[in-house]
Amino acid sequence: MEAATITISNTRTMMGNRYVVEKDTKSLAGERDLPLPAPVLAALKSFRALQAKEKLVLGEAYSDSGYVVVHETGEAFTIKQLRRRAYRLMEILGLRRVRLYDARSSCLTYLANNGVPDHILARWAGHTNVKTTKKWYVKPDVEDLRGAATTWDGLHGAATEGQA
Repeated sequence: MEAATITISNTRTMMGNRYVVEKDTKSLAGERDLPLPAPVLAALKSFRALQAKEKLVLGEAYSDSGYVVVHETGEAFTIKQLRRRAYRLMEILGLRRVRLYDARSSCLTYLANNGVPDHILARWAGHTNVKTTKKWYVKPDVEDLRGAATTWDGLHGAATEGQA
């Protein structure tokens, strides 16, 4: 928390939607430290304070798993549990329900659309190859393309109100 970074050092997947499997990242590029945006850092600090209170109450029964997002007992959530909580939160907030994995593409697309260089996108995603990031994770939608449509107006000059 002091360095305002998070360390990605392994992966957690579900087998048969029942068992959690922890393993190394796919490549060395997958192991990385990422800077935390200010709102995320603030939320994690608040969550860390709550965890400290829970740990104090449970004492030796608290499990120090080393993970950031954990139950009140210190045990890491399974992917299925995180998914259920996220979907419930989306519903409460009136947001469209989207798969959590799609957030990865949404975030990388947002960064790309806002001028973050390709090599930084790849590093953020934990990819050794920029092409992988661009091919599979940067997915502009029609609204992202509007700026390009406006650029076309300059080819022959923008239409004025009397013309169309």
